[in-house]
Amino acid sequence: MTITSVPAPAPAPADITASDSAALGLRESATFDRATIADIQRAAATGVYDIRGWGAKRRVPHFDDLLFLGASMSRYPLEGYREKCDTDVVLGDRHASRPLHLQTPVTIAGMSFGALSANAKEALGRGASEVGTSTTTGDGGMTPEERGQSRHLVYQYLPSRYGMNPDDLRKADAIEIVLGQGAKPGGGGMLLGQKITERVAGMRTLPVGIDQRSASRHPDWTGPDDLEIKIGELREITDWKTPIYVKVGASRPYYDTALAVKSGADVVVLDGMQGGTAATQQVFIENVGIPTLAAIPQAVQALQELGVHRKVQLIVSGGIRTGADVAKAMALGADAVAIGTAALIALGDNDPRYTAEYSALGSAAGFYDDFQDGRDPAGITTQDPDLASRLDPVAAGRRLANYLRVLTMEAQTIARACGKSHLHNLEPEDLVALTIEASAMARVPLAGTSWIPGAP
Repeated sequence: MTITSVPAPAPAPADITASDSAALGLRESATFDRATIADIQRAAATGVYDIRGWGAKRRVPHFDDLLFLGASMSRYPLEGYREKCDTDVVLGDRHASRPLHLQTPVTIAGMSFGALSANAKEALGRGASEVGTSTTTGDGGMTPEERGQSRHLVYQYLPSRYGMNPDDLRKADAIEIVLGQGAKPGGGGMLLGQKITERVAGMRTLPVGIDQRSASRHPDWTGPDDLEIKIGELREITDWKTPIYVKVGASRPYYDTALAVKSGADVVVLDGMQGGTAATQQVFIENVGIPTLAAIPQAVQALQELGVHRKVQLIVSGGIRTGADVAKAMALGADAVAIGTAALIALGDNDPRYTAEYSALGSAAGFYDDFQDGRDPAGITTQDPDLASRLDPVAAGRRLANYLRVLTMEAQTIARACGKSHLHNLEPEDLVALTIEASAMARVPLAGTSWIPGAP
């Protein structure tokens, strides 16, 4: 069956404001609010489920619910201009002879050519390379633009095998076996026909213009024993030089992390439910998986119990926006983070200069998430040559590099305030939680107490 994307109708201006409804004695339902009613009406009118991009929009406990305890009398802060705080990270030195040595722990997550334009993929490579970090191919294979502009390129190996090429595997600086994605753990990807151009179709061996749905699991294995065999095959192809990552969507991170380690992974990539996607069902995005905050401690616990924490590196993604988010993820035990949605915003996604065009699409700058339709005015999530030409990969790469520098400096600022000479020295003891839920998930004390809900 062909997958059809029907954009939601443009929201009409509210006829009744909050003050009007109060004056009239009207009360909006918490269960059937206006957004829910609109979703039901759209489903009834079209008979099609809603497809969109980005990640979960519902409010869940997140890094904003944590605070750092800066140094004062009992801790000694570092002087920002005179005392060093390092940010580098080595990824993949468990088994690989050529691990990645990055200058910042902020990496770029996998986003495919097909979901993104060729100019966007090139811009991601340029921005990442300028600051000494890595970018990732995504589904659909490696493009010359991306490889040519990426100092450190991670090649994703996905269930679909779209664009899989052993020669490209050997050109990669790391290989990431994708078992799941935070926005849709247990589900496969989508690429609608309007984005499958001749070039995209040629790379993926697909018919032009036909909707594509990726497999949700790898075709040649059914469990961790088969994963171990596959990792061995990839090591032989790359002469044991290239680090092997295993990426999982956050659902059962304790067990998934342990099994990835048992299978021989050098790096585990953990993607929380706030992680973005180019296209999937909205019901999936909002209702499957667990928050990033809840996932990290479980993965770290598995690594610690196996005696490989910091030996097998943990990369965390899903809702990373600021240097504070980076520092909090690392304090909870991550070695590095990956950004996707934030990187696209840095390139120019949802730019207010396209306000009129977003409005014509039934959306607005800051709200546009119909990445699946291929009509992105910013030229990022499209294969339309006219729209894609709007994105200058050099200028966009420079914006991304600026953003990555700011994230790194913000994380350094916090680490120095906590008395740390390296971002990896941040620890759970540096954190407190503002809510009971965040305290229980992150396993750090509720602010002002020594209480961690659920702790023995």
